[in-house]
Amino acid sequence: MDEVAAAIADPVRREILRLLRAEQLTAGAIASRFPISRPAVSRHLRVLRESGLVHDELVGRERYYNLDPAPLREIADWIAEFAAAESWERRLDALETEVFRTWRDRRSRPAEPGTNAPDTKETTA
Repeated sequence: MDEVAAAIADPVRREILRLLRAEQLTAGAIASRFPISRPAVSRHLRVLRESGLVHDELVGRERYYNLDPAPLREIADWIAEFAAAESWERRLDALETEVFRTWRDRRSRPAEPGTNAPDTKETTA
């Protein structure tokens, strides 16, 4: 997971992944979309290959690069754990607030005739 996280930390590599999400491309086609040198794009592609996010395929004399989103699933699952925990924390905080309000409202409400107040014990005659 660390290798994938390091690979997607760079904005150029994230943009390359976006490009490859739509279609397979050659290194030259990828390089033409960036204001950086072709060797720099090649280094970015090497990092993406080594992390498993990109695979290359030789077709004739051209090498095509394809996105493999599988390594991103582990990071997505890891991030989802935090989102789920935050969601539960908010829900439990809201529940605690409602329990407190209900308890406070019941304590401050005068007893209705024929019923016992929450803090009094029923007595029989």
